[in-house]
Amino acid sequence: MTPTFARRVFLIAGIWGLLIMVPQYFLEGRIGRDAPPPITHPEYFYGFIGVTIAWQLVFLVISRDPIRYRPLMPVAVVEKAAFGPAMIVLYMLGRVNLEMLGAGILDMIIGIFFIAAFLRTPKATSVDGR
Repeated sequence: MTPTFARRVFLIAGIWGLLIMVPQYFLEGRIGRDAPPPITHPEYFYGFIGVTIAWQLVFLVISRDPIRYRPLMPVAVVEKAAFGPAMIVLYMLGRVNLEMLGAGILDMIIGIFFIAAFLRTPKATSVDGR
């Protein structure tokens, strides 16, 4: 079984995540204007962006050799599971808008693809074939 599915899933997720997250570094002021109040703790805002970008890079690493990095795939699922359910709860409480709910649901869908990639990727075998 070849890990083509996992390669594609993690490559697309990593590229997509970078395209979405890198511009956030330049949007602090706009976010404060479009969705008041202004950001009052920029360390959390920029910290979140930085950690998220780091994870996109992990996804790209996984995409290069899914069999080798298969043990990271469940951890990648946790990264996706952390955001989506929180956005659902926050939306139900009226604390985030529909756009953020959509972003959370998209993250959960990507997490489901990560689970499928994990299940479809064979375990690495050791040098002696075990």
